[in-house]
Amino acid sequence: MDKKITLTDKNNIPFTIPYEIIRSRRKTCAIVLKEDASVTVRLPLYGKDADAERFLREKQFWISAKLSELQARKQEQQARQPETLQLTPKQRLALEQRYRAAAKSYIPQRAAYYAENYRHLIRHVYSSIAIRDQKTRWGSCSSRGTLSFNWRLMLAPPNVLDYVVVHELCHLEHMNHSKDFWACVESILPDYKIYRKWLKEHGHELKF
Repeated sequence: MDKKITLTDKNNIPFTIPYEIIRSRRKTCAIVLKEDASVTVRLPLYGKDADAERFLREKQFWISAKLSELQARKQEQQARQPETLQLTPKQRLALEQRYRAAAKSYIPQRAAYYAENYRHLIRHVYSSIAIRDQKTRWGSCSSRGTLSFNWRLMLAPPNVLDYVVVHELCHLEHMNHSKDFWACVESILPDYKIYRKWLKEHGHELKF
């Protein structure tokens, strides 16, 4: 991004941003603001640099507002980010083993609780429960009825852990993410969307 332009916000305070221009077979101009605060101006194939500058100035208040929102969101995320524990490899391994042991005891209890209390929704019975260190999943349900859960869920709020448990239990009835599946989840946890959103936003924090 070798181009820069100085704009002003609604309070007439100047700010300078770097930007790049991308031309393609399109009819209109567009501005793309990414999470890293980089700005891209998309122009029609024969659009000129002056067109990009003019468009940026037309949208300078919008750009300023979006940059402020982005900065506020980053600050909020940093404020909520827990401090990384300073552990030796031996301490880290010992702590992980404790959480794994706790998960092997606690998660099956939660699965049994929901399976027993919602038999009218979850008619199929799971065959076994495994506690794993899955890299990209919080839980899974196999076609044979084996439920697998990530031990790192023990680092999440209890309601979030319960959401994952209910999610996988409902897969015993619906091996998909259809409307019927989500209706099953919602019947058990009416606020499941809150917990799913939390996991998407904070799942990367469940580590030490």
